[in-house]
Amino acid sequence: MHAYIASRFDQFLQDLEHLVNIDSGSGHAPGLAAVARFFQERFDGIGWHTRALELDGGAAPCLEIVNRSRRLADEPFDFLLLGHMDTVFPPGTAALRPFSIRDGRAWGPGVCDMKAGLLTILHAAEALTREGVSEGLSVCIAFNSDEEIGSRASRPWFEGLAARSRRVLVLEPCRSSGQRVLQRKGVAGFEVLCHGRAAHAGVEPEKGANAVLELAHQVLTASGFARPEEGTTVNVTTIAGGTAGNVVPDLARAGFDVRVASIEEARRVESCFKSMSASGRVDGARVEVRGAINRMPMVPSEATWRLWENVRRIGEGLGLGMALISTGGGSDGNFTAALGIPTVDAMGPRGGRAHSADEYLEIDSVVPNTRLICEVLKAAAEGRLV
Repeated sequence: MHAYIASRFDQFLQDLEHLVNIDSGSGHAPGLAAVARFFQERFDGIGWHTRALELDGGAAPCLEIVNRSRRLADEPFDFLLLGHMDTVFPPGTAALRPFSIRDGRAWGPGVCDMKAGLLTILHAAEALTREGVSEGLSVCIAFNSDEEIGSRASRPWFEGLAARSRRVLVLEPCRSSGQRVLQRKGVAGFEVLCHGRAAHAGVEPEKGANAVLELAHQVLTASGFARPEEGTTVNVTTIAGGTAGNVVPDLARAGFDVRVASIEEARRVESCFKSMSASGRVDGARVEVRGAINRMPMVPSEATWRLWENVRRIGEGLGLGMALISTGGGSDGNFTAALGIPTVDAMGPRGGRAHSADEYLEIDSVVPNTRLICEVLKAAAEGRLV
């Protein structure tokens, strides 16, 4: 099996070039559908069973894949493998900076986050099928297309699959220094809107209620919700207000990115933001708060640690350095871990600088990482996971 995986390296890179050169930003349905079709055709070709879903009115096409169509209704999946087809890049990005290889790295929009991870799942499935290993497994694969915008439409679908699974592997990229992820911060987005009253700024400002001034107070208040010593960050990320230079503004708004390391902090910060609606400082102004915790913190359970020890042992047996890191970035692993399903994240090949024009994949990590996924699934098929 290992020799077969190595022999498919050039095909992996050809597949990756094809996928990276498809614009598939969140909400770009044509590109997302094209990526889904690619995988559906390839999985159909090896005899796995696929189901296309059109979520969010077609804006979020998703793909569900199982290796065995006939299962008992209460039979759990041995593994759920998760990945997302969407990127953060707008249409036209692939044409501006298409897939390329230089200095031992592959470059292009979404190359590591996470088209290489999706392909790892496909190439592992092809290898396992060829070796007959998949016959002893019950595997489900879920590819969604709204992860980068919070998985709002797809979350109920893949959470339902996770609830029927013994374990979850998320094929987000392995960190550039080789670490996998068991812990991620929770993620929240809040918007604070300040409603005031317009007036002529020079003739009768006293008849107005300045929404921008109110917002300035609220931004300082919200920034005080941060507790860096607890891993809680609160950053104002967008701000807007006013219509003209001589008008007391009647509306202003600001967006906040919040990251929390514990469930207790998630609840505290959410409560703090909700309380802001009663904290107006400018006479005549009203404060409105929108948003909530989208992804709860990913905190490893004892079962997750046991799964990790199996993965670590298998990886080290392959000569891989197996280390862990905690990260502030969220993923769909936050959702599955919150359900109590043992979840190991960042199981894709090594890469870095995601969400930027310098995103890259370390191509020498492709074959070893595909072998790792195959060996973990093979161990499950043979009953060797403790």
